[in-house]
Amino acid sequence: MTKPTDDLYVRYMHAFADSSEHTANCPACRDATPCADGEPIHERFARLQDAYHARQKQR
Repeated sequence: MTKPTDDLYVRYMHAFADSSEHTANCPACRDATPCADGEPIHERFARLQDAYHARQKQR
């Protein structure tokens, strides 16, 4: 029997990968000033990270 996939964790890790990849290729985002394309990517990662950590505290 396989363990059910934790959808929130999977989305959080995908958002982390997207944010990291964008930052690696964007000088503006590396300087802590998100570009117009990077801002929603980084916001999504932060939002999912907060949700995941909040859920972990409840357990």
